[in-house]
Amino acid sequence: MKNIIILLFTALSIASFAQQEEMPKMGPQAQEKIKAAHIAFITERLGLTPAEAEKFWPVYREFSMKRNDLRHQFNQRKNHPDPNKPVEQNEKEMVEYGLQLKQQELDLEKEYSGKLMNVISPQKVMQLRTAEEDFRRLVIKQIQQRQSMQQQRDRNEQRFRQRNN
Repeated sequence: MKNIIILLFTALSIASFAQQEEMPKMGPQAQEKIKAAHIAFITERLGLTPAEAEKFWPVYREFSMKRNDLRHQFNQRKNHPDPNKPVEQNEKEMVEYGLQLKQQELDLEKEYSGKLMNVISPQKVMQLRTAEEDFRRLVIKQIQQRQSMQQQRDRNEQRFRQRNN
């Protein structure tokens, strides 16, 4: 039973680690809009003063780039398994690799939490994680709404064409 719980936890950790990169591909203009909205959202949520924001954003960007690099490494390896190894061995190695990267991500978060506390208060550092998650949910919700609206438009257009034929 203990092994099943550990395996389930490991699988969920890896799935959430990989899922964080699974945003739909979008153009550079949309990415820029999201980045600008992210900066505004986090700045407002944390109540950053202009002086704090000036010091905070370079540290945060550096942290985000390193964190994204770790996630990219995981996705690269997940999407390119070794064809010379059995599937089961590749999967076992992915579990181990995922845990190593999770540990590296945790170490990175510890390091940058310390750096951020030199720039903003510990209370604001604690609020940061919640603000990041809230922003992520907001973006996903808006993307889903837009996709749903596009699907509805496509259905309506298809019905219109069928009536006119």
